[in-house]
Amino acid sequence: MTVKKKGRVFAAVALATTLGLAGCGNGDPAPGNGDAAGSGDQGGASAALTVWVDAERLDALQDAADAYSESTGVTVNLVGKDTADIKDDFIQQVPTGEGPDIAMGAHDWLGELATNGVVAPLELGESAGDYLPVAIDAATYDGTVYLLPYAVENIAVLRNQELVPERPTDFDDMIAKGEAAGLDRPFVVEQGAEGNPYHLYPFQTAFGAPVFGTDDAGYNADDLQLGNAGGEEFAEWLSSQGRGGSGVFNTDIDGDLAKQSFLDGTSAFWLTGPWNVGSAVDAGIDVAIDTVPSPTGDAASPFAGVKGFIVSSESNNKVAATDFLVNYIGTEDAQVALYESGQILPALESAAETASADPIIAGFAEVGLEAVPMPAIPAMGAVWEFWGVAQAEIINGADPVERWQKLATDVENALN
Repeated sequence: MTVKKKGRVFAAVALATTLGLAGCGNGDPAPGNGDAAGSGDQGGASAALTVWVDAERLDALQDAADAYSESTGVTVNLVGKDTADIKDDFIQQVPTGEGPDIAMGAHDWLGELATNGVVAPLELGESAGDYLPVAIDAATYDGTVYLLPYAVENIAVLRNQELVPERPTDFDDMIAKGEAAGLDRPFVVEQGAEGNPYHLYPFQTAFGAPVFGTDDAGYNADDLQLGNAGGEEFAEWLSSQGRGGSGVFNTDIDGDLAKQSFLDGTSAFWLTGPWNVGSAVDAGIDVAIDTVPSPTGDAASPFAGVKGFIVSSESNNKVAATDFLVNYIGTEDAQVALYESGQILPALESAAETASADPIIAGFAEVGLEAVPMPAIPAMGAVWEFWGVAQAEIINGADPVERWQKLATDVENALN
């Protein structure tokens, strides 16, 4: 496979130095964290990297692991794990000196990982410019890059082209086009009894109401924006689209019902993520991917979730781990292989261009240009606790401004 030339000379020198120093240590190496194993020529040692990987991505990473081992003599041990276990196991094991050198994970873990001191900064150097901007923004927490990104995921509007051949110009046009096609429920998005603010966030941002403000270091937990005038305008609009208004948003519509409505052809538009495209295609629907239609004329920006790789703060082989990630996982070959294993837009721009030969991926990439990273700051936990319930109550008839102000107050109190 092709490796990145940028930084390879420096990395090779640093790696050789590290391995040489490893060979000078006293006693037997401790287990875990990719400790030096075996003896090399002239007093050196062969290192080993342990990498925790989503079990479904093992095969996609094998070529990169083999190429790195062949080039450097450093063994890369890929360990398949359930994604649901990786974060908690990483937080628990790293402080004990156990756990991996590298783990696959999501960018919104970074606040918790950094707070617990278990993740090491990652030096991307000039290669940072090779990635989609939203991927680098998401990989950065409190001004420091911690994640080598490999995939970017966001929601978009799936459109049934047989029912509605043309892309709508805005939210009202979307509803009008669906009604003109004879549909009682032109548009569906999952909500449920406790709401679903993740799916409604594009509409909220169109009113100029982000959750938190940003500064040079990223999201600022001290700058809560929920209660601003734009948030109240969004709440009033949400109310107008709820039970007491148009009925577009309905808390009786959960994920399964939204999906079935689109698959049955009773809805022409479905706001969802790439994880549901396969079901629509398998159902024989001619799917187009549209940007989220704005109710205001300003961009409706969904959250972007970025997947990638982190390095343990307790790894004995941080230089090797960085070299492997930046110069082997950060290649078009590796990122395309990861894309092919999961059908999620690659984070590396060249790989994203390759994947965008698929019009579905190209559509999600277009929407991703307007996406913003989901906040990784720990304060976000206080927002999720109250946010969806408030939106659900507004949809169901609560006074929108009063209920939105209570949401902002509840979150502020939880943060203080």
